[in-house]
Amino acid sequence: MSISMMQASVEVFVPYLGNLAALLDRAAEHAEHRRIDPAVLLNMRIAPNMFNLARQVCEANRHVMLGCALLAGQPTPAVLESEADMAELKRRIGATIDYIKGLPEAAIEASAEREVVFAFRNGATRAFTGRSLLLTFTLPQFFFHVTTAYDIMRHAGVELIKKDFLGQLR
Repeated sequence: MSISMMQASVEVFVPYLGNLAALLDRAAEHAEHRRIDPAVLLNMRIAPNMFNLARQVCEANRHVMLGCALLAGQPTPAVLESEADMAELKRRIGATIDYIKGLPEAAIEASAEREVVFAFRNGATRAFTGRSLLLTFTLPQFFFHVTTAYDIMRHAGVELIKKDFLGQLR
């Protein structure tokens, strides 16, 4: 049995980005119910040297957009990383979903053995095959940031369970 590059990328990212948006809805409800400024939640972090909740969401989006663009052989898009409220973060998640669903499927499917080059913020680059980029970098980065966002919300008292993270099983 084999799994395609599309199944391992876009078809994983889309539902989990939707789950992340739903987690933000739950955090917003929590803030409203507890009369907490939502900005307080968005600025929370687990440790002083970690990104806050808002930045965790931005990083999840960034890795999906950049990784999928590279797999599709497209120029890497600019990714918004500025401060945002919950509604704006959800809008960005929606834009990421729309972007990756609009990428050419055939190009993503053909990327497994093709060389792709990831450019880091500091200007350094690293060559990968499409498969290695996806499996050893993009997917782990994405799930690290989504999990950390979930953990920050749990730590803040938002009532979440594992099913909220996993979403509807497919």
